[in-house]
Amino acid sequence: MFDHVFSSPLGRAVQTAALISGKKEIQTDERLIEMDYGPFEGMDLSAPDGKLRMFFSDFVHNPAPEGMEQLDSVVRRLGEFLEEIRTREIQGNILISTHAIAMKGALEYLSPDSKGSYWSKYIGNCAVYVCEIKDGRYTVPEEIKLTAMKEMPGV
Repeated sequence: MFDHVFSSPLGRAVQTAALISGKKEIQTDERLIEMDYGPFEGMDLSAPDGKLRMFFSDFVHNPAPEGMEQLDSVVRRLGEFLEEIRTREIQGNILISTHAIAMKGALEYLSPDSKGSYWSKYIGNCAVYVCEIKDGRYTVPEEIKLTAMKEMPGV
């Protein structure tokens, strides 16, 4: 099913990659980690403070609070990872297991006309997006609903 498997080194992403890919070797990459929340790491987000609440209410127009990784940094590191895959001309089906904000950064990178729309889009656990490399460029990613995956060849 997958010829190459890449994952964030964080436990949940590696476990997800292992469950999906079977016994395929998983290559971890630090660029696939979740957004660095800095001083807010591990905080209960059910009642965030004012700066954090403002940031989460409108990612596009509010910068991340001081000490947190900025969204343009997330887009840049995910873009670097994706460009490395593209320029190395890795062939076949590739699985990338990452986290919600990191995934949004990848989607923003792959969809330059999105104008930040992925930042406010809900991306749940185990969300699946598919894109291809055609003529040396990535196609715009499409979300695949899990029920539709059963209909895909080889899944």
